[in-house]
Amino acid sequence: MSALEGTVRRAVVRISAPGGGYDPSGDRFWGSGFFIAPGWVLTCAHVVGNGGGGVLGGETAIDVTDWREHTAPGRVALVLPAPGDPGRPPRRWGLPDLALVEVPGAEDVECLWLSDRSAVVPARISLHGWSRETGELALRFGMGLATGSDGSDGSAMLLRGEIPVAGSSGGPVVDVARGAVIGVCKGRGQDTAGLAVPVTALRRVANDRPGRDRLHSLVTAHDLHHLRRYRTVGTGGSWTGVQHALRPPGAGAFSPVLRTHLFARLAELTQPATPGEVMALVDAVKRRMIQDPYQPGTEHDPRTWREGVGLLYDLRDGDGRAPERDLELEAVLLYAARVAAAVSLLGRPEDEKPLRELSGWLTGREEPIQPVIREEIAQILHGGADRPDGPRALTPPGTVELRKPARRKVEPAVPAVRARADVLVEIDPLLYGDSYPWRVKLLREDDLVTLRGDDRGVPRARLRETLLEPIAEAVRQGDVGEHLAAVEVVLPRELFDEPLDSWRLSPPCTAEDGTPLLDPDTLPLGQRRVVVLRDRWRRDHPAIPEWRRRWNGTSRGPLSAVPLRREAPERGHDGPGRESGHLAYGRLSDADDAAVPVYCGPVASGPGATAMEAALAAGHAVVIWRRCATGHADCADFHRHVSHLVSQAGTAAGLHRRIRNLRIRCDDPGHPDPDALWARSIALLFDSPDHPPLPDAALHAPGVRP
Repeated sequence: MSALEGTVRRAVVRISAPGGGYDPSGDRFWGSGFFIAPGWVLTCAHVVGNGGGGVLGGETAIDVTDWREHTAPGRVALVLPAPGDPGRPPRRWGLPDLALVEVPGAEDVECLWLSDRSAVVPARISLHGWSRETGELALRFGMGLATGSDGSDGSAMLLRGEIPVAGSSGGPVVDVARGAVIGVCKGRGQDTAGLAVPVTALRRVANDRPGRDRLHSLVTAHDLHHLRRYRTVGTGGSWTGVQHALRPPGAGAFSPVLRTHLFARLAELTQPATPGEVMALVDAVKRRMIQDPYQPGTEHDPRTWREGVGLLYDLRDGDGRAPERDLELEAVLLYAARVAAAVSLLGRPEDEKPLRELSGWLTGREEPIQPVIREEIAQILHGGADRPDGPRALTPPGTVELRKPARRKVEPAVPAVRARADVLVEIDPLLYGDSYPWRVKLLREDDLVTLRGDDRGVPRARLRETLLEPIAEAVRQGDVGEHLAAVEVVLPRELFDEPLDSWRLSPPCTAEDGTPLLDPDTLPLGQRRVVVLRDRWRRDHPAIPEWRRRWNGTSRGPLSAVPLRREAPERGHDGPGRESGHLAYGRLSDADDAAVPVYCGPVASGPGATAMEAALAAGHAVVIWRRCATGHADCADFHRHVSHLVSQAGTAAGLHRRIRNLRIRCDDPGHPDPDALWARSIALLFDSPDHPPLPDAALHAPGVRP
C-alpha cells in the first residue's frame, strides 16, 4: 500500500442509519464520506438523503464510522441543493449533490487535502469508498482517469477506468500526481463512465452571507489542521509529506512545506467577501510577472485567499522555454503580500496578529527570488521609502503599512478603486418562436468574457428566473470590496419596460418574528448597484455620428431635460395632439447634445415606443422614463422633477447615485417617501457607443445580408 493510499484510507468513513455503524452486515449502510476538517465530513446529499426529513433537517443523528471502526454520531449541517420538501427527498439528487456532516468531538482524525485549484483534467485519479459490491462491506480502492467535465457550468466530472461502485458515493476522488482531493464520487454515468462532483462545487456554500462564513470556517480549520499535523509528525505521516514525495525532479521552490505554512497563515486572515477581490489581486500579480499584455481568457470563482495561490501555478515566460527564475514562487509571495495589504485596509483588530505573523514570514524567506521582487514585497508590507536626505526608513518589522514610496514607483497592492468588472447582460431579439437568446458577460476595462449563455433562449416570462443566478455569479466576480459591479442590460426595444432594476438576486431576509431585515445582498438590483439599459439594435450596427456626439455631450454636461413626447408634460401621455415620429425626430435632433429626453410613461409599445425610436435615431444616449406608470395624472410633475434631477446631476455619470437613491426612497415597504413616489419604476437608458467597442462593420454587396 502506497503512502498516498494509506493516508486516504484513514480519512474515509462509512455513513449508516442510526445504529448501523456497528452492524457488520452493512444492512443499514448508506454510503461513504471523508473528513475535510476536524469534526467535518463531506459526502453526497443523496447518501444522507436516505434518512429522510429528520436526518436532512439535522434532528436525527446518523452513524459515522472511521477506519478504526470507531462510530460517532453525526448530524447533517447542509445539503446542496436543498430539497424543496425535506420530508420527501428527490429520488435523483441534482448537482452538486453535496452534504456536510458535523461530527462533534472528532478532532483526532485524518483529514484529506483539498485541492487549491480548479480541477486539472485529464488527471490520473484514485477512487476510495466503502461498498458491499462483492458481498462483504469493505473499503474499496481503484484507479482511473478524470477526463473532463459535463454540464454547461462544469458541475460534473467525468471519470474513466475504475467506475464507482454502489456504496462508494460520497468518497474522495484523489489526483494521484498532486496529492489532493479534486472531487467527490457521485455514481455511474452513461456506458462505462463514472460521475464525480468537483470539490470546487463547495463554493456554492458561499453564495449567501451565512454560507460564506461557514465555508471560510471550514477552510480555516482545514488549513490549520494540516499545519499542526505537519509540525507534529513531519513529512512521515502528513499530507505535506505525501505531496513532497510526489514532487517531480526539478520542481520549483514553492514546496509543499511552504504551501502548508502559507495557507495556514492566509486562513487566519479575514477572508474575501467576493471572488472579484481574489481575482483582482491574481490578475495584478500575473500582469506584473508575465510582463506581456495579460488577457485572462478563463474566469474562475475563488472564494478564499488560498484559491488565489492555486491560480498562480505553472507561470511561464511565454516562449516555451523553462523560465530563468522561479516565477511561481515569486508570484505566490507577491500575491500573499498583496493579500496582507488588502486585509490590513479593513482595519479589523482580529487581523493584527495574523498580519504580523504573515508579514514576518514573507520577509524572512531565504528562497532565491529576484531582488526587485523581494524589495517590492518589502515596500508593500512595510511602506519603506527612499528619502533624499538619508537611508530608506522602514516601519518596525511585522507591521503592514500601506504608504506609497516617495521615489520608487511601486504599484500599490490594495483593492482597486473601482469594480474589477461590470456585468453585461445581452438579450437578443426573437429569432425563432417566442424565445430570447441571452448571454451574461464580464465587461472589463480591456476585455469581455462570457460566463454563461443560451443561444436557444427562453420565453419572456422565464427571463427573470433564468438570468438571476448567472447575474449573481457575474456580480460576485466583478465586486471588489465596496466597489460594486454595475449591471448593464442590452435588450430589444420591446423589452425596455421589463422591471430589471427590481429583480432580487437573493430572497428577502426576515427575523424569527417575521420582521423584514435590511440585508444589502437581498435588496433589489437597482437599490444596491447601478442598473442601466442599452439598445440591442444599435449594438449590431455601426455607430452613427449623432450617437457618439451626444454621448460625449452628456458625459461633459451640463445636462438639461427635453420631453421625449412634446405633448406629455402638458396634456399627459394619453392626451390629444399626439406628436408624430418624424416631428419628434426633428425636434430631438435639434436638442442640445447634453439634453436628456424624459417621458412619464412606458416606451416599449405605443406612442412611447414611437418617440423612443425617434430619440435613438437622433443619437440620444441617455433617456429617462417610467416603465409602468399608467392611469396617473402627474405627468407634469414627473417632467419637472426629472428636469431638476438632471440639472443637479450635471453629467450622465452623476445620474446613477441619484436614481439609486430615489429607488430606495420610494420602495420602503413600511414608509415610502411621499416626496419620491413620482420616481416609482424609473428607468434609465445609458448607452455608450465605445464600451465595449462596437463590432467592426462588415461590407456587404447590395441585396439581402447574410
